[in-house]
Amino acid sequence: MEQRDMGPGGARPVVVRVPVGPVEAVVEADAADAAKQLADLAVRGPLFGVAAQDVRGGPGWSVVRPVTAGCPQQARDSLNSLLWFRAKDEARDRQERCALLAAVARLEAERVDDLTVAGTRYRIVRAEEYAGSGPTGIEEPRPTDPEPAVPDWTRGARRAEIDAGLVLDPDAPVTPMQAAERLALRDLSYAGIRYPAMVLADSQRALETHPDVLLLPATFTVMEKTDRGWKPVSGPHVSAHDARRSLDFALTWAWPRMHGLIPFDADDTADARTLTAAGHAPGTAAGQLATCAEAADRLRAGLVNRLEVGDSVYLIGRVRRLVRWGTDGPEGPRPTDTNGHDPGRIHPVLDEDGNILPEEGDGEDEEAL
Repeated sequence: MEQRDMGPGGARPVVVRVPVGPVEAVVEADAADAAKQLADLAVRGPLFGVAAQDVRGGPGWSVVRPVTAGCPQQARDSLNSLLWFRAKDEARDRQERCALLAAVARLEAERVDDLTVAGTRYRIVRAEEYAGSGPTGIEEPRPTDPEPAVPDWTRGARRAEIDAGLVLDPDAPVTPMQAAERLALRDLSYAGIRYPAMVLADSQRALETHPDVLLLPATFTVMEKTDRGWKPVSGPHVSAHDARRSLDFALTWAWPRMHGLIPFDADDTADARTLTAAGHAPGTAAGQLATCAEAADRLRAGLVNRLEVGDSVYLIGRVRRLVRWGTDGPEGPRPTDTNGHDPGRIHPVLDEDGNILPEEGDGEDEEAL
């Protein structure tokens, strides 16, 4: 690193530490093996979440809404909900509740990406989503990625939340492979004719305004093979097992209903597995339901990351995210990031005492017969 990189607006040094203990050493070796095999990156695009900073207690940022939203407005809406419930359930007095409700009102009317209320600064955070790619395609879960000792396939089993308790600290010491990945991705930007000129300009500008890179924990997504590559068919999950469980549910319960193999008004316990085992599958759908059930059984047989179901192939993909970092913290939405919808009211109106006010027309019409 040259001296000019450490000046104002330049990238900060990366502090490298030696892996501690045999487990971390194996994880480090696993990461080194992956780096050798995965020569390319498949960049999907941005994700958004919410980070918070206590303005009275230091510069640290922590994630308070997972960095998984597909557009900035979804993240703003999640911040709207966070502040509304704080006003309703946690405000210590009227003054604090009014401040929170004023922030909610702004979020209902404006595209606000940075605001401070009740001693906390909130920011809509932008991350780049990508995955390693090699000769066999998108990277699958690594041997050292956490797996449950006893897999729980229960439909209603509680799942860990993405980014729960995550603190964003670009100055924290990292292992050699983590440092190598951060340094390699500092210059990551959009390129190619499929991006509009303004998007390319925004991407290049971010290299100057937010020169550092912070890596977020990996997530796991169900993908389906298409003529153009791998298409995500599920949201992100904390673990590979959670992704497999979502694929099991899709194969046996959700997709059969979506494709008319099981009526939507069927009993909640009816799925491809139970109907096939009981011999109660509808005549024309019996074969397709049996195929789904058999595939789901193979999925449960071990740490399966690729699954063929008829003519379709599904993959549990290991997905990464990076947040660009500047002198004022994590990068927010760029001018060219698109919003899926406009701001609006999400929750009922609260008064200064935390009471939910009735909507217009909610009361009974005394003159009605």
